[in-house]
Amino acid sequence: MNAAPVLVVYTATVGLVAPHLLLRAGWPHRAPALAAVAWHALAVSFSIGVALSAYNLAMPAEHLHAGLVGLMHSCGFDVGAPKPDPVTAHRLAVGLPAAVGIALAGGFAFHTMRARRARTEHREALDLVGRRSARLSATVLPYDIPTAYCLPGRHPRIVISDAAVRELTPEQLGAVLEHEQAHISGRHHLALAAVEAFHSVFRWLPLARLAREQTALLLEMIADDRALRGHSREALATAMYEMAAARAPKGGLAAGGHTVLIRLKRVLGPREAPHPALWGSVAAVAVAVPLLPLLVACPPGLS
Repeated sequence: MNAAPVLVVYTATVGLVAPHLLLRAGWPHRAPALAAVAWHALAVSFSIGVALSAYNLAMPAEHLHAGLVGLMHSCGFDVGAPKPDPVTAHRLAVGLPAAVGIALAGGFAFHTMRARRARTEHREALDLVGRRSARLSATVLPYDIPTAYCLPGRHPRIVISDAAVRELTPEQLGAVLEHEQAHISGRHHLALAAVEAFHSVFRWLPLARLAREQTALLLEMIADDRALRGHSREALATAMYEMAAARAPKGGLAAGGHTVLIRLKRVLGPREAPHPALWGSVAAVAVAVPLLPLLVACPPGLS
């Protein structure tokens, strides 16, 4: 049985329909870490589906050719087209999935290295104009707007403006620093590089666009939740409001930014933890989704 049609339909569903269903769901903002995993699982499943679809469309070329020719003859058409070359079909079956994998891996490497280079250049500039604060475990930057961001990676650094140090209370400052530390310890820059790579290969795809947008928002929510473990909602919300206009440099992650309004509503709104059954079911689906294309292409019990 040729699995190509089923794989094509499945992959199209994951790339076009599933992201809108996940976007409209009510639970992702209550469980941002789980939602980020779900977006990445959809991206992995789509990538595997595209690779396997290309493989199955190329491999049965001779059988598809024979079936199409027979159908044309039965309809009264005389088709004398030559049979496809099996060597060419085999090369396509191997080359097309490999091209997908190479493009994704190359995109991840490109975005990772570009962000690392930008962070290195920014660190060098900080060494010239900033001062290290042992009390805050951060670099204080002379800047008249309250701002805070982190430079993750091999040599992580938290940066905060002297305006933020002056204008924020100790608790607000602590919440901001904890937020940035969450980005560093969680290696959130790698998750962002992964969705950037997926978007660079499939930028026309709704899944690629929404996965990039939602992952950035969800990672900020994850960092907010980490800050709320030891600080009040009011302290974090006030600090976020004060730094709403701030932006992070390339390769950095900031507590402020354009997502502040959504996050403020979440921080100050009712806090409802996701039910354990929701955690279990979504986690199971996130694990299973990347495996579904493999099950379609290689159904158990069939040789």
